[in-house]
Amino acid sequence: MEQPKGVDWTVIILTCQYKDSVHVFQRELEVRQKREQIPPGTLLLAVEDPETRVGSGGATLNALLVAAEHLSARAGFTVVTSDVLHSARILILHMGRDFPFDDCGRAFTCLPVENPQAPVEAVVCNLDCLLDIMSHRGFVLDIYYQGTEAEIQRCARPDGRVPLVSGVTFFSVETAEHLLATHVSPPLDACTYMGLDSGARPVQLSLFFDILLCMARNVNRENFLVGRPPEMGQGDSDVAGYLQAARAELWRELRDQPLTMACVPDGSYSYMTSSASDFLCSLTFPGAPRARVVHSQVEELELLGAGSSVVSCLLEGPVQLGAGSVLQHCHLQGPIHIGPGCLVSGLDTAQCKALRGLELHDLVLQGHHVQLHGAPGRVFTLFGRLDSWERQGTGTYLNMSWSEFFQKTGVRDWDLWDPDTTPAERCLLSARLFPMLHPLRALGPQDLLWMLDPQEDGGKALRAWRTCWRLSWEQLQPCLDRAATLASRRDLFFRQALRKVRHVLEARQDLSLRPLIRAAVREGCPGPLLATLDHVAAGAGDPGVAARALACVADVLCCMAEGRGGLRSGPAANPGWMRPFSYLECGDLAGGVHALAQERDKWLSRPALLVRAARHYEGAGQILIRQAVMSARQFVSTEPAEQPAPGQWVVAECPARVDFSGGWSDTPPLAYELGGAVLGLAVRVDGRRPIGARARRIPEPELWLAVGPRQDKMALKIVCWSLDDLRDYCQPHAPGALLKATFICAGIVHVGSKLSLREQLLHAFGGGFELHTWSELPHGSGLGTSSILAGAALAAVQRAAGRAVGTEALIHAVLHLEQVLTTGGGWQDQVGGLMPGIKVGRSRAQLPLKVEVEEITVPEGFVQKLSDHLLLVYTGKTRLARNLLQDVLRSWYARLPAVVQNAHSLVQHTEECAEAFRQGSLPLLGQCLTSYWEQKKLMAPGCEPLAVRRMMDVLAPHVHGQSLAGAGGGGFLYLLTKEPRQKEALEAVLSKTEVPDGVGGVVIGGGQEPSLWPTTNQGLQLQVPLTTLQHEVCGLRLAQSLLSSKHFLFFAPRASGTTVSTW
Repeated sequence: MEQPKGVDWTVIILTCQYKDSVHVFQRELEVRQKREQIPPGTLLLAVEDPETRVGSGGATLNALLVAAEHLSARAGFTVVTSDVLHSARILILHMGRDFPFDDCGRAFTCLPVENPQAPVEAVVCNLDCLLDIMSHRGFVLDIYYQGTEAEIQRCARPDGRVPLVSGVTFFSVETAEHLLATHVSPPLDACTYMGLDSGARPVQLSLFFDILLCMARNVNRENFLVGRPPEMGQGDSDVAGYLQAARAELWRELRDQPLTMACVPDGSYSYMTSSASDFLCSLTFPGAPRARVVHSQVEELELLGAGSSVVSCLLEGPVQLGAGSVLQHCHLQGPIHIGPGCLVSGLDTAQCKALRGLELHDLVLQGHHVQLHGAPGRVFTLFGRLDSWERQGTGTYLNMSWSEFFQKTGVRDWDLWDPDTTPAERCLLSARLFPMLHPLRALGPQDLLWMLDPQEDGGKALRAWRTCWRLSWEQLQPCLDRAATLASRRDLFFRQALRKVRHVLEARQDLSLRPLIRAAVREGCPGPLLATLDHVAAGAGDPGVAARALACVADVLCCMAEGRGGLRSGPAANPGWMRPFSYLECGDLAGGVHALAQERDKWLSRPALLVRAARHYEGAGQILIRQAVMSARQFVSTEPAEQPAPGQWVVAECPARVDFSGGWSDTPPLAYELGGAVLGLAVRVDGRRPIGARARRIPEPELWLAVGPRQDKMALKIVCWSLDDLRDYCQPHAPGALLKATFICAGIVHVGSKLSLREQLLHAFGGGFELHTWSELPHGSGLGTSSILAGAALAAVQRAAGRAVGTEALIHAVLHLEQVLTTGGGWQDQVGGLMPGIKVGRSRAQLPLKVEVEEITVPEGFVQKLSDHLLLVYTGKTRLARNLLQDVLRSWYARLPAVVQNAHSLVQHTEECAEAFRQGSLPLLGQCLTSYWEQKKLMAPGCEPLAVRRMMDVLAPHVHGQSLAGAGGGGFLYLLTKEPRQKEALEAVLSKTEVPDGVGGVVIGGGQEPSLWPTTNQGLQLQVPLTTLQHEVCGLRLAQSLLSSKHFLFFAPRASGTTVSTW
């Protein structure tokens, strides 16, 4: 499902109350921008509050001023101007006060929600989508804080519910300009850094009860001026007078601005309070059948209690987590038992020993990074889930009263508070509970956990605790090292991420690793990721796992190039990489991966080299794919047959194929990782079988090859006298490469033999062979020419050599040949073109790769009806399937969610299309074609040229459905017309079609216009009189198109579909 697009913010500002945190959070914002969570053009600013207690209103005004100042400077102004607000979208995020459950505040609290496209520990509020569902309910009359029962009743809606302020506030440009104008007006100038730098006295303002309240309709000036925000409390008259002056200025500027309310239907608002129970409730899922695990690796998932949450953790061994408990930012090694109602955060393996043998219940245990006089350190805190940070005097600690705690542990009140501390001030916030420094050893959780069950140790633990220098929670806050905290979280995130990479690859999971790759590269740690990928590839017992790991290495290298260095696709035969490739070709996977890594280290210095190295890693992956597909060779066999006399031709003629559903699912590695299913038709074009081959034995111990039209004088002719003439058989663009590969794959010639070509041919056959192949279809037609031609050539050559090849064997033999030829490709072309009729080819998600074919039975007379309605339109645009194939393989290996889902849909859609054929319904088949074309476009973006789209739009009213053949991008368009025999009518429609200048695809070189050919549904036939081969071939000719075509699929002809004749 497509994710909604976020707002392109001009400025994002994060306000911080601590000066030392500004640079930390500025860097964190920039990290998220590098991860592409924030648009690259957005200005990011972390701004400290002018004073610690300026309030939310003062912080808002100061942030608005800083944004306007930066935008003014960016626009070339020398003074702050509100004009820059007219074209800006500014997001101000307030960090708020200290938060007891996260050292980095509420803004960086990790919630148990994971976006599979972005593995980061954050949740983004998509404000524009929120605004879309809001319903406006008129003007705001008043705003209440802890209102009386009567006030609340006045706000109640008919359903009894009360509108609750959520904290999201929107200022129009006009209102923002009025608010910005107050920064030069005393005493409001004291809310900004400019005012404070000018010596103004600080003033505390509330966003809701100062700035917004003055715009509420039922608020009058007198009551507004004498009021004060609830968080300010009571103060002296001097402070009240200062605040009254500030409110008077706000009234003057903002009173005429309308304040409206927007309601989120059925929405709820969960405020992150200081209550541990509330916080745990917001992070867990009561009633859920299992735990929620986010950005974490857990070895024993069954030990996690129902409704619990694990966020950004690495759990090794038996770590048991009770129901309703939460683990955050922890690396733990079991055995550990954490009971229900607990929050454990910030612990690593060094603290695991202190947890063993304990079972925690209803506790909050946290590890903190601190700076003590410039020295880094670790501190631990412990308190109860039911403890309140607000109560004073009669409060609790570890879920028990202070008196009970003192009695149980031996701690005394003078251990926690100074003698002059009043009873009202003696609370959890001010209690010096938490050890910060021990004179002899490092601190650990054990320095607090002893309080849960004091042992009869003669007071040893209590004395050790008293020996420590301790601080209260309030005293601890300024010592927190937020930079170290975020760095530790990032390190843990990537540690568990590397485990996740291994697990995803080795378990063959359909999860995308690209977001993690981007995060690792952009945060400067690609090295460990590359090492992990090398380890997985070298140790993989499955070539599919190893190939995917190498593809991920290629993604890492391209990400390191940062979009520079040239196109991703390109040659991959640099001599420096031949040694690693040779290891892989010989089956030494570990040696090959090691050699690849050694060579890779030489190519990391600049973007161009990184991209070229990525191409070679993809080339290495292709070797492994070839080896996987080569497993189909075990299904190739031949039987002895009567050998034709020398000079007698064996002729094979084949129809083209039209794919109706499932294409791309047959392409390795999808064919054996996902499992493929393709429905195809064998069709004559203009009443002819346009693809063919003929072979015969000759007295000369040579190989005579001819490629091109049936007329020998117009064909490209090649003579092979020696084995050296055959060694370019694996170079698809070499002249006659497919024909040379045919002789090698047929076992007629062995290029690695010590015998010469002449000796091999004389010994086995008493002479040589002549092989001639042709196709009447244009280059890049999309009708499966190359694979069908390979099948025809193999069938003819084997029969000329005195061998009979069964249909199943021929299917897999073409797969083998195309891997030897190094063109790759799938199996649907052979299935579609060599076997007659309508059929579904299938391959299972396993190796060895085996293809099975089912003929689809249709109602009587439907084949003729289909032939009357099926037309081919040659678009005139050459198809570039090779580039499309590379892009599809990258997307599949990256397991992009849209591609994975679409691949599954292709297979499912094939079965639905087969049912439509069984019913004999042309409208249903048209719908299948239309859906199939949409699936092709999603699988290979860019496969629909503009000219083709124009043609399809023109033809749409006349057809049930249409699609480009094969991979798309050009070639043939096939139509299922609403009326029968529409060739002339649609030719007239196409003749009136205009194509924009500069767009290829309608008129091609040689003056060939788009042509429309009728089809008939017949299969491969080899019993063709020789005289028909001497006739002039009408239509389009090509000389070497079959040598450069890269789109191949699979075939399983029936015995009745393939015959061989000699004469």
